[in-house]
Parts: sequence; C-alpha cells; structure tokens
Amino acid sequence: MTKIVTTGVAVLDFVFFLDEMPRLAEKYRAQGAQITGGGGGANASAAIARLGGHAVLASRLGSDQVADMIAAGLEADGVDCAMLRRFEGRRSSFSSVFIDQSGERQIVNYRDPDLPMDAGWLKAALPDAFDAGLADTRWPDGAEALMEAARERGLPGVLDAEAPIREAEAALHLASHVAFSAQGLRDWAEHDDLDKALADVAIETGAFVCVTDGAKGVRWRQGTDFGFEPAYVIKPLDTLGAGDVWHGAFALRLGEGASPWEAIRFASAVAAIKCTRASGRAGYPTRAEAEEFMKEAPSHS
Repeated sequence: MTKIVTTGVAVLDFVFFLDEMPRLAEKYRAQGAQITGGGGGANASAAIARLGGHAVLASRLGSDQVADMIAAGLEADGVDCAMLRRFEGRRSSFSSVFIDQSGERQIVNYRDPDLPMDAGWLKAALPDAFDAGLADTRWPDGAEALMEAARERGLPGVLDAEAPIREAEAALHLASHVAFSAQGLRDWAEHDDLDKALADVAIETGAFVCVTDGAKGVRWRQGTDFGFEPAYVIKPLDTLGAGDVWHGAFALRLGEGASPWEAIRFASAVAAIKCTRASGRAGYPTRAEAEEFMKEAPSHS
C-alpha cells in the first residue's frame, strides 16, 4: 500500500447550509447543518485513505474536547494518527462554515496562536520508509521538515501552497512539486497575472509547479514546458475541502509513480466528485468511483 505522510492543520468544522451568504448582523436559519473534520492536511489524509492509500497525518492539536473529536473522526476515516501530537493547555482549531445554494463557502476559523511551531519532534517521528510527502502551509516548520525529508529520500514532496505563502518559504524551495491555489499564487506574486507568476515561481524553485483554479482548470509549468488541464463539467453542490482532496489525490498518484499530468487528471476527477456531494468527508470518493468517473464523466470544460 502506498504510504503518504502529510503535515498540516486538522480542524473541526461546524457547517451550515444556507440559501445565501449572511450579509447583515442578524440571525439566520440554516437549511441543514453538520459537524465534520476539516483542515488542509487532515482532509487530504482522509481523501488518501478513501482512495486506498496508507495516510499518515502529523499535526498539532490542543488538549481539549475538540482534539478528541478531530482524532476520532480521522481514525474513523482510516487515517493513521500515530503522529498527531497534543499540547497541554493549548486549544485545537475549529471553524464555522457557511455554504450557499451555489456550493460556494465562507469560513471563519480559530487557531491557537500559542500552539508550538517547532517541528523537531516530527523529524524524529517520521517513518523510515514512505512514498511521498504532502504539506500544507499552515504549519511552516512541519512543512519544511517533511519536504526536506522527502528530498533527502528522493521522493515526491508536494506543497499545498495556500496563502500566506511567504511564511513557508523554506518548504517552497525544498518541494519537488508545488500546487498553488489561485489565491495562493496571487499572494506569492503580489499581482493577478497567474501565467507570469507561474513562470516566475518555476524559475525560482526549479520545481514542477501548478495552479488550481476551480472550474477554470489547472495550469502547470516545469522549466520552460507548460500546459493546461481543463476541469470536469459538473454542477457543484459543496466546494468545501475540494482543494484539500485534490492535493491528497495528487500526492497519492505521484507516490504511486504516476507522471504529474496523470496525477493532475486523477486529482481533478476526485475533487469534481467531491464537489457534487454535500456530505463532508463521507462524500470523498473511493478509487473505484474516481476511475469510473474518469471513463464516463462529461467532457472537460
């Protein structure tokens, strides 16, 4: 089984489904609600496990009830939680998430600013053998440690490059594959020309770089080579966590030995399926579902 080690944030999400996004300081009634696990690293790990990989998550939690709920949810999703570390007297991360009828989401998140950032313990805890590393930017020290370990082993090291990028500069230059969101790439470049920004970051890092942009597809660049993979045509119901799922699927396929282009197509299919389901992690597709979707899905946009 392909083993992917992921570092990043693990969150508990309180999700509310609304007719439209709140705009006034008054009470709103949700049409539906759920409590589910969230966070880039945690969601990616859950997606990897659902797709048949061995997902190992290294993350920092507090010593509170929220941590208990986060860990229980991840274990139920098949994630190896041996490298979850709890810190006494600290609080775990949680969010309120609003999702409107078009599937767009708005998130208010709390993170304890006093959770220790040092990743010395992570370096000692990493397994001797794994197939790829995936890090989000929410824990820069952890991302740097994992990307360095992947590079030393000659393995794919994938950085989920979400804003603020500059805080994870060291990890950015150690990663073999950097996958930006459109917002993340704009944050890095400080302008809106994504093609120029992608070319600049490819030169600066020497990595395979790409930018995911929802229904607009994925642009990629490696050195002077560049290309585009269109998105699948779907009617989105819930986009929450779609980027996290994409990164998990992308890292898994790289760990299995796929080319970046094969990994992008697979990841885009997995994320597309997730967007058609409003059931949190329960809606993450299996490997069989993803492969069937790629055979029968509507034409790319």
